Amino acid sequence: MAKPREKQDPNKYLKNKDIKAESKRSVLLAVVRMGLVLAGIAGLAMEFFKDGGLIVKAMSWLFDSGEHMLFIPVIIFVLWLANRMISAEGHGDIKKSGELPMYIMMALGAYYILKFFEFIP
Repeated sequence: MAKPREKQDPNKYLKNKDIKAESKRSVLLAVVRMGLVLAGIAGLAMEFFKDGGLIVKAMSWLFDSGEHMLFIPVIIFVLWLANRMISAEGHGDIKKSGELPMYIMMALGAYYILKFFEFIP
């Protein structure tokens, strides 16, 4: 036997009547931001993983001697502290400093784009 159909509220979506669609300007800005972030990620990846890149240099310096290896706990602590400063306390909270990595990646993306087109030597 089929269940009787519940009566739907005719004004179910009335609360959403004032929501406006994204403007073309905001969509364009979002696309530019995303492009800059992706350019920053690609540029960093190329710097890190090329022959003799930053990862190879950092690891060879870090494991060069026992004194340098003492920096490993310091590096871990600094990364943990940065994560604590950037992360929000609650699940629904948004912290302004949480956008800092995005802005850093956008700046790096702009740098690598300018470097690619040889505006920067």
